Amino acid sequence: MRTKHTFRLPPDLAGKLADYAARKRVPQALVVETALASHLSPDGADRLEAALARRLDRMTRQIERLERHVTISNEALALFVRFWLTNTPPLPDTAQAAAQAKGRERYDGFVEALGRRLARGRTLADEVTTDVNPPVSATLPD
Repeated sequence: MRTKHTFRLPPDLAGKLADYAARKRVPQALVVETALASHLSPDGADRLEAALARRLDRMTRQIERLERHVTISNEALALFVRFWLTNTPPLPDTAQAAAQAKGRERYDGFVEALGRRLARGRTLADEVTTDVNPPVSATLPD
């Protein structure tokens, strides 16, 4: 047996209720009943806390993955700069202009290659993971 209740809602809330019920194709009374049951249930807070905990866990894993990728990128850049600085001899003044022109040409080629690589979706982190942890079949003798 159901008990009838009459109550008044602010116009904006009544509009939201009507829109939601129309979108879901259910009676407004059912929406109100479900909302009240959820609000008054003792485990509602526990469910909300569990949902938030799952979201936070997922965000933590994503941040850890980002941190790992940034670390790999920083180390790769540092290694390259150290190698370049220790193995590149200084140029005489007469060769500076030609070296700068060649450098701009090489940089343009680098930017194009980087664009192609990013478009393919292949990343340094993927390569490092593959190189560090080869597939099991690659480590087994023939």
